[in-house]
Amino acid sequence: MNIDILRNISLFSAVKESNLEKLIAGNHIYQKHYMKGATVHNANETCRTLDIVLSGSLVAYSLSTNGSATTMFEFSQGSVIGANLLFGDNHSYPLTIYCLTDCQIIHIDINAVLEFLHDYNFTLHYIKSISQNSQGINQKIAMFTQRTLRENIMDYFKQQTIIQKSSVILLPMSKRQLADYLGVQRPSLFRELKKLKEEGIIEINNRTITIKK
Repeated sequence: MNIDILRNISLFSAVKESNLEKLIAGNHIYQKHYMKGATVHNANETCRTLDIVLSGSLVAYSLSTNGSATTMFEFSQGSVIGANLLFGDNHSYPLTIYCLTDCQIIHIDINAVLEFLHDYNFTLHYIKSISQNSQGINQKIAMFTQRTLRENIMDYFKQQTIIQKSSVILLPMSKRQLADYLGVQRPSLFRELKKLKEEGIIEINNRTITIKK
């Protein structure tokens, strides 16, 4: 893989180029392409790599006994996957992760991660990734237990305005997948979106959402 790609990732900004070249040559760091709909990791699979999303969108979902899927987390360009699992007592993925779009992902095996952890900058960004993952879990708990559907929808939209740096956002998933992510039925989501539009809070054009208030 091209070492310049790694250089543009904050995790590796201070890592010596000779170390990167050695680990790439030993196949400890590699880039892989996944097609839309492909599964990257299955639930209960052992986590063996730290993954960085170069492009595309992914979701982590749980499957209930009746076969219905609930989207728990989403990942996009720059997301780090597996930082909280690689060195835990339980190394297994609790959720299945699959691609909403074509994706390019960098995989870094545990030996390379152990070597990188000697680098202060890498360690700092690694800890940040774990922290962000914990915050995502806390947000999901709050979503299921404390907030109204409207609050959850607007919170999600506001997160996307920060990520996309615009008040006009493109949903990274379908409305059906958004309903799964929010843990509600599609008719409930559509009703609330309609109310938000009628009240002049948002504008909707397919997957393009404009936040007006």
